[in-house]
Amino acid sequence: MPKAAAPHVALFRGINVGRAKRIAMAELRVVVANLGYQDVRTLLNSGNLVFAVPSGSRGDPAPRIEKAVLARLGVSSRVLVLSAAELATVVAENPLLNVGEDHSRLLVSLWYDPRDRDRLKPLTTQNWAPEAIAVGTRACYLWCPGGVLESPVGK
Repeated sequence: MPKAAAPHVALFRGINVGRAKRIAMAELRVVVANLGYQDVRTLLNSGNLVFAVPSGSRGDPAPRIEKAVLARLGVSSRVLVLSAAELATVVAENPLLNVGEDHSRLLVSLWYDPRDRDRLKPLTTQNWAPEAIAVGTRACYLWCPGGVLESPVGK
């Protein structure tokens, strides 16, 4: 029995924020589908998308998507691709999920380079109260009860 396509999420940096780097989601879906990915869906006008990588596909989809978006849409953006399992781990590892009730004050920052985890780890030893910071396997979690613009953690 052939192996099923694996679900992934692609997160684009700085797409459709303000007037810069505008991309129509319908065009983005076409670009990614033309790379051979399946079930390509976008989330609102965020520039983020969910897609399936067919079995037998090789290599990281992120650089392929980055190059195709630049070539076909003229927009340069870093792309971070996570498998469904990696995204589930990011959610499951979140130690700050129960810190407050307003989840709009809970931020999750993912990194491209695994070495960034070691660079962020020293921040967890500081007292940021009432804010909080935690570092997981693939993400940094920030609790900013007064909002990120007012928080020293988010700066």
